[in-house]
Amino acid sequence: MSVRVRFAPSPTGNVHIGNIRAAIFNWLFARHAGGKFLLRVEDTDRERSTQEAIQTLLACMEWLGLDYDEPEVYQSKQTARHLAVAEDLVARGLAYRDNKGGGGECIIFRMPKQGKVEYTDLVKGTLKKQAEDTQDFVIVRSDGTPVFHLANVVDDVDMQITHVIRGDDHVENTFKHIELFKAMGAPIPQYAHLPMIVNNQGKPYSKRDGAAFVGEFKEQGYLPQALFNFLLLLGWAPGDDREVLTREEMIQLFTLDRCKSSAARFDMKKLVWMNGEYIRNTPREVYAKEFISRVKNAGLSTEGVDLNGIMDQMQIRTKFYSEIPASCTYFFTEDYAFDPKGVEKRLKVEGVPALLEEVAEAFTALPVFDVQGTHDKVAAMGEAKGTGMGAIVHPVRMATTGLTEGPGLFELLALLGRERTCARLRKVAQRLRDQTL
Repeated sequence: MSVRVRFAPSPTGNVHIGNIRAAIFNWLFARHAGGKFLLRVEDTDRERSTQEAIQTLLACMEWLGLDYDEPEVYQSKQTARHLAVAEDLVARGLAYRDNKGGGGECIIFRMPKQGKVEYTDLVKGTLKKQAEDTQDFVIVRSDGTPVFHLANVVDDVDMQITHVIRGDDHVENTFKHIELFKAMGAPIPQYAHLPMIVNNQGKPYSKRDGAAFVGEFKEQGYLPQALFNFLLLLGWAPGDDREVLTREEMIQLFTLDRCKSSAARFDMKKLVWMNGEYIRNTPREVYAKEFISRVKNAGLSTEGVDLNGIMDQMQIRTKFYSEIPASCTYFFTEDYAFDPKGVEKRLKVEGVPALLEEVAEAFTALPVFDVQGTHDKVAAMGEAKGTGMGAIVHPVRMATTGLTEGPGLFELLALLGRERTCARLRKVAQRLRDQTL
């Protein structure tokens, strides 16, 4: 039997990470098994399921590389089929009409009243409950529209779905759905319910905890492959210590028996780190195109600088492309901004103007101005003063870059060159004396 799985979102304008994680798991399951990954748009909420919302959903899937193998199915177009099944269930005594609550006549499905209702979840194991603990439920509303439970099962039957992989908020629904499959005389798919995504306090992750929709992560500069990889690890592990995986490795390794049943904690720091790892491993020509574009869009010139050397230093440190060029403006202009807190902590300290001028003199006298030469000179000065290198490195970094962190100091000084470095040190020393910084 060939695997057929589906992603069945209700488009509302935003695509929640919990929903897209389910899509990722379904996509990988199908690709691993050589089966089919299908898309069913459950667009029966006519107010919220607008064409714009559907386009947002499709754009998110395309951005993440979640291609599907057959034309998408729109649930709203299957209503006649859903209602025909409901009528058949009534005719066979498996459902009945009832003026439930006085709100109009509904069609209600009969749940079994004896024995056990159970199924084997591919993640959670065997789940069961006593039949008397279940209740009959509405499958067609009084306004004649099918309820989610009926539409979901009928569509799964018609699409020949073999495995249903979805969030564990559907565990209870599955008891109902299995009975509907039985009533239709259709094969019952295998179910796998994915663990809930929680915040640091163990509560369901939501908008209050930060970005919760795919579009927000895209806007904030996360790469699609980084977000895909991160969401995969929320409830699944490759079986070793690897965390950054290629798409091919994910497909090869993905099996449901590696899914976890316990809640998955959303760790934003880990996502930021992973985004940086993907940027670091991006082919240089791709990174260069992004880097140069952002530098030029900021009105900065790349003439007269060691662009490859700068990118060597920046690519391994960039967490987001949006950090460019603010994190390295000082390479391209003498008109770079100074971090106010860094100025107070590192520059507006007694003796710093004289120190900067002393370093400038020492650098001017160096036979060769390179990484090793500048490092050795600062180390010797720190030892002679009894302060260590730190008391020199931090003020020099602030004076030459305006920032408190970045590439290794001696690597960036070599890229700036002797003339620019010494001129900056002297200029900042004077500004500190003039109190204009």
